[in-house]
Amino acid sequence: MSKQNDSISCKVKQYRQEAGVSQAQLADLVGVKRQAIYDIESGKYLPNTGVALKLARHLGATVEELFVEECEEDGRELVLPEGGEDSGGRVSLARVRDKLVGYPLEGEYAFSHELKAADGVIGSKGKGLKILGTGSAAENSVFLMGCDPAFTLLAAHVSRKDPKARVLCRFASSHASLNALARGETHIAGTHLHDEPGSSANVSAAREKIALTGGLVMGFSMMEEGLMVAPGNPLGLRSAADLASGMVRIVNREPGAALRVLLDDQLAKAGVPGPAIPGYEKTVKSHNQGAQMVACGAADAALGLRPIAHAFGLDFVPIAEVRCDLVIPSDLIEHPTIRVMLDVMQTRHFREEIDLLRGYHPGQTGAVIAQF
Repeated sequence: MSKQNDSISCKVKQYRQEAGVSQAQLADLVGVKRQAIYDIESGKYLPNTGVALKLARHLGATVEELFVEECEEDGRELVLPEGGEDSGGRVSLARVRDKLVGYPLEGEYAFSHELKAADGVIGSKGKGLKILGTGSAAENSVFLMGCDPAFTLLAAHVSRKDPKARVLCRFASSHASLNALARGETHIAGTHLHDEPGSSANVSAAREKIALTGGLVMGFSMMEEGLMVAPGNPLGLRSAADLASGMVRIVNREPGAALRVLLDDQLAKAGVPGPAIPGYEKTVKSHNQGAQMVACGAADAALGLRPIAHAFGLDFVPIAEVRCDLVIPSDLIEHPTIRVMLDVMQTRHFREEIDLLRGYHPGQTGAVIAQF
């Protein structure tokens, strides 16, 4: 338990009463004493992450809905050299002498293309690892595999909260990420598989892949998937079925990628055989690569996400909205960096940034989808 924080407003009592649950009943469900529930509701203490997650699950709310952070708007004058006063978008900030200066994170500046510093160097034939810097960096780092571009935002927020904590993002399809998790090659897998009626594909896959350890499935984002097309959508595409004309050159994702599965499902419903579409067998391994193909005129459409299309100046044809989840094995939940990450996902600051991304919303961000 942490002492009272005046910037946090506790809503546990409100949600408990709406659910028709007594303090004693809630204490039994969460596994704490009744006095602890009383202290939490009265604002005397804030619960730790584990207790907060259990409260949220049993009260049918997110942690952020139970513990609301009262944020004050910064009243300092902001200088925007490149404009963007009316966009209401994301910016990078730094103080230059006596001015607070901001540059918009749009277009090419929304993504990073610089070289990344290494933690170590491997000798020939994979032998003789040489650590660069201190070895503690590896102990404080976790791998997050998946293909949601917003994962890097999560990594940045984690580093801001705890400079020693690192979330290292590795791009991989949903299935590849879950397979790596099952092999013990990553700490966290990001997955956005498409649900069948009455079931969660993400949860089903997680239960199958990490059945031995059990785990936590936590909501990360809701996002739009679809076709990235040239500015103005010159071919007038409205759905995947429009690809059947034979006049549209597409670039596909690799087999096993969730977006390719989505396309195949949509084509099957429309009675369109995939190989009949020009470019169906031509694949790329990321949203960015597909967007680049469309931007340079090498393809008319590519599978991807709305914020990627916007960053490359493309139009977007939505096909489906899907939930992206994080899957964490039970034995890794207490990793210090993962604890920081779970805390960050409950904050208003992080949820607000997710909400600023085109085609995203944080309705499920930080919610416990399943625990087994």
